[in-house]
Parts: sequence; structure tokens; C-alpha cells
Amino acid sequence: MSLVQSSQRVNQESAPQPVASLQPKLTNTSRAAFQIENLSIFYGEKRAVSDVTIDIPAKIVTAIIGPSGCGKSTFLRCLNRMHELTPNARLEGLIRLFGEDLYASDINPTLVRRRVGMVFQKSNPFPTMSIAENVIVGLKLNGVRDRRVLNERLEESLRMAALWDEVKDDLNRPGISLSGGQQQRLCIARALAVKPEVLLMDEPASALDPIATMKIENLIQQLKENYTIVIVTHNMQQAARCSDCTAFFYLGQLVEFDKTQKIFTNPSEQQTEDYITGRFG
Repeated sequence: MSLVQSSQRVNQESAPQPVASLQPKLTNTSRAAFQIENLSIFYGEKRAVSDVTIDIPAKIVTAIIGPSGCGKSTFLRCLNRMHELTPNARLEGLIRLFGEDLYASDINPTLVRRRVGMVFQKSNPFPTMSIAENVIVGLKLNGVRDRRVLNERLEESLRMAALWDEVKDDLNRPGISLSGGQQQRLCIARALAVKPEVLLMDEPASALDPIATMKIENLIQQLKENYTIVIVTHNMQQAARCSDCTAFFYLGQLVEFDKTQKIFTNPSEQQTEDYITGRFG
């Protein structure tokens, strides 16, 4: 069967059926950062994500892969309630962060986004702000005024983002004067400055050259010592390189979730194998 015929066969198949158990076997000390049960996400009448149940372990990197339009970014955005910024978006199901219901009626979405930071596909430093101001703007919005604290957090965040040595003598330069890769690391520093518990990354290196991409991937490996990281990527080689667990989405459903090595070498589901071997996508 040709690849074209195989692709047509896959695309004609119905949506994937939920798998009974999708939790990868890690270690006895593994702790779930997110506990997600029967999650469905809608835009108006359209269901973008359907009945997802998954536990995302803490302090590891979890990659979300799948073809365009399969619900990856929608799923990611619901983890810090950013999907609520889209008109007519609604959610069914349960999402807990370290045991706390993120959608409980008494939970402030702004506080959720402080606990769960986001780095977007396109770097978005504030154009009128300096490098330093870009990093500490979130702290100032949260009421931090102590200059000593701000300076300490500025250096700490830039060091964690592997950017301090490159910009320490130019902190008053506009953030947008940096290269593309540096701007993305600046945005990571900005997210880290408010000390989140989780860092979400939506295609953080898709617009970067190979050298800048390598720096972002190395940074991800360093950050997972202290942070839970969930990354959406179309680049399966990137998922294989920098993640510990991988979830494969297709047509809005979670097909398979396991250790990355197993997903890429011996997946349990035929649809997963078809995708990672390039038969569709």
C-alpha cells in the first residue's frame, strides 16, 4: 500500500476510541501535577477536545503531539484557563493542580495563570519595555515594589532562562532588540519571574533556527528539575529529545500516553505508530 493510500485510509477512520489506562508507569515517587478527568472543551457547539482523562506527572517534561487541528493547543490552554479568553469557549470535566480544582467557583483565574505560566509559539516581549522591564512586569503587576527584590528576581530569572550572561550589560535595551531565540528566552524568564509551579510551552521553538532551538531544548532539561513542563510540539524529533512522557492526540481525543521512549519505539496503538512513522499527519 502506498503512503498516499495509507494516509487516505487513516483519515477515513473514525475518531479514536478512549483507551482504558493511559498513565505511564514511572516511579513509586511520581506525583501528579495535573489530574484531568473526562475533559471536553467546546467552542460554541463545536467539540474541540473530547473526554480526556490523564494524570500529568510533576517535575518532568510531558510532550503533546498530534497533527494540526487535533486539539493540542486547546488542551494546553485549558490547563491555566487561558481558553476562557476565547468567546463561546466552555469546558466540561475536572482539572486539578496538585489536588486543587482549578475551575472551582472560588478560584480566581488570574491566580491560576500565575501558578501555571505560559510561553507562546511566537515570542512576545512588550515592545515599549526594556529587557529588565519585560522580566519584572508581572511582579510589579502583582504589587512587588521593593527594588532589591525586583533586582534579585530579575537576575535569578534571566539566569534560569540562560540569558543573563548575554544581556547583563544591556538590561535597558528594548526587549525587541534581541534575536528571536533570545526573545523567546526572555519570555521564559518573564514567566519564571513570578515563580509558577508549572510552565506550559506552545511550540516554543517552531520559529527558531537550529542553534536557538537547541538552547531552548537544553533550557527545558534544566528547568524540569524545579518545574513541571508541558510542551506542545509538531516536531516529533524534539519531543523525542526533550520529553520524558508523550501524549498523542488525534481528532480531539487522547489516543495514547506513555513514556516517550515507548511511544517512539513500541507504541501500543496502531494510530500512534501510523503518525510517528509518517503515514499521516
